[in-house]
Amino acid sequence: MSLKVKICGLTRKEDVDVAIKAGADAIGFILAPSPRRVDIDTAKKLACDIPPFVSVVAVVRDPSLELMSQIIESKVFDAVQFHGCESVDFVSKCPLKTIKAIAIADEKDVSLIHLYEKEVNFMLFDTKLEKLFGGTGKPFNWQLIKNIRPHKPFILAGGIGPENLEDAIKHVDPDAVDTNSALEVAPGIKDKKKIYEFMKKIKSINNV
Repeated sequence: MSLKVKICGLTRKEDVDVAIKAGADAIGFILAPSPRRVDIDTAKKLACDIPPFVSVVAVVRDPSLELMSQIIESKVFDAVQFHGCESVDFVSKCPLKTIKAIAIADEKDVSLIHLYEKEVNFMLFDTKLEKLFGGTGKPFNWQLIKNIRPHKPFILAGGIGPENLEDAIKHVDPDAVDTNSALEVAPGIKDKKKIYEFMKKIKSINNV
């Protein structure tokens, strides 16, 4: 199966266009507190002409019921990526496709995988750094999940970029990768050359 790619933290139409042209399978808009946060109306404008086979993902952290209703009613998003301490019940009731992010610092965090893996469409593993549950731009210790094979496809995040992509694939063998700050020149501002470089490596891995 080909390695899939989500480019996240997009805030500008020009970066969305480059991500699509370069071959990203999914794009992510952060609706949670973040330097890369956009509101739903902005996400709608940025995603107005996304091709039909590219997924649009809403990234949230402990969202209110009101925000969830707005996400669903907007008809912008194909999936919701939960990055907080949402309950299994809360996540399982989402009518869109679901991605549950697990922020990992040690083996205790890895144990949380089993709580969610049967209730979501995808798992995502990211870096926990102090009080940050993602968006750190730093890889975590991949050895912690080297022998973990969830029941659902899983996405590797946490500082994944052109420089360490091949090592990530070698050590973790994920179904997809999620990249954000490694392709930036500033928070929310992507580097066109880095996007193309990253996607070129992906295509080489996929023998495309």
